[in-house]
Amino acid sequence: MGNKIGFIGCGKMGQAIMNGLLKKGKIDKNLIQVSAKTGTTLEKVKEVFGVQTTNNKEIGKWADIIVLAVKPDLHEEVINEIKTEISSSTIIVTIAAGITLQFLEQSFGRPVKVVRAMPNTPSLVGEGMTAMCFHELVTEGERESVSNIFESFGQVEVFTESLMNSIPAISGSSPAYVYMMIEALADGAVKQGITREKAYRLAAQAVLGAAKMVLETELHPGVLKDQVCTPGGATIAAVASLEENGFRSSILSAMESCTDRINELTEK
Repeated sequence: MGNKIGFIGCGKMGQAIMNGLLKKGKIDKNLIQVSAKTGTTLEKVKEVFGVQTTNNKEIGKWADIIVLAVKPDLHEEVINEIKTEISSSTIIVTIAAGITLQFLEQSFGRPVKVVRAMPNTPSLVGEGMTAMCFHELVTEGERESVSNIFESFGQVEVFTESLMNSIPAISGSSPAYVYMMIEALADGAVKQGITREKAYRLAAQAVLGAAKMVLETELHPGVLKDQVCTPGGATIAAVASLEENGFRSSILSAMESCTDRINELTEK
């Protein structure tokens, strides 16, 4: 990967992307530059990753690909700083929820190669899932270059932009639902006498293993569930209880609430 990549903003997600690039992307650290709002963040990034730090305008002039790793409400401010610095070939990537391709292009005030990407927090441990969509100006080769960045710390799926507001509910926010489930499983185990430490380990490993079964066997989750449920057994009794208490419907409702909120943010 020979593109010069600039990060404007470098919190946890920005650092996760950079970590993946340096560890698995086989990119030279001299091809990365970072700017951030605070000197503390810049010092930490420089110490941990050994990359060059600078300011937003310099990144605008220097980078082939710029990752806007800032909060949604800071995008306009950052774009105003760099919009006269970037070239027509610069690729702008946002990782913020609710920031549309149209908003980015309007903010720059001219046609720009923009990409909307939505990684999730498991990116921090190299198991990320990133959804992305591309502006029509981004060429096939450029799409591959951007995808390679995010594939350095997980998996990538490409969508039409009309579906991007639905992504947080299934991918971006869903780790929170899973953490709640792991916590609940552990609480149930502790109630039955298992130590807290072992309870979390058992629950987390069960979730990890179940997810790998779905991905690696490519069997329908319902088929895998049926394989665990023996007739008249304990698992089917537990499954029946979950159904009676609205397990699936509560997840569907949570996802709808998540998407409704993303749509609200997009309209602002």
